Amino acid sequence: MSADDTASRPRARRRRTLAAVAAGVTAVEAAVVIRRRGAVFALDTVVRCREGHLFTTLWVPGVSLKALRLGWWRFQRCPVGRHWSLVTPVDTATLTDEERALAARRRDLRVP
Repeated sequence: MSADDTASRPRARRRRTLAAVAAGVTAVEAAVVIRRRGAVFALDTVVRCREGHLFTTLWVPGVSLKALRLGWWRFQRCPVGRHWSLVTPVDTATLTDEERALAARRRDLRVP
């Protein structure tokens, strides 16, 4: 084993540790932002696409199974308008009973 191999091991371990810490911080930050906005992350999170369609989707902070994460927004398929769009969680307290019922009937795919 050469001196270069033994010197690179601590650096690689340090990089992996920093990457894990960064991922953890990102997940915690996303959870805090969601809590402050009043949204819930769960199987039936109400979201709105850029065209105004309401539907429910799986929303877990820091994790994106069916969408491309772009900060607070996600780029995913809207099952209502059958198009790709940026979506964001909606505070259900601001919705009418009719809008909540409409969103509950419109669900995206559960499987990524």
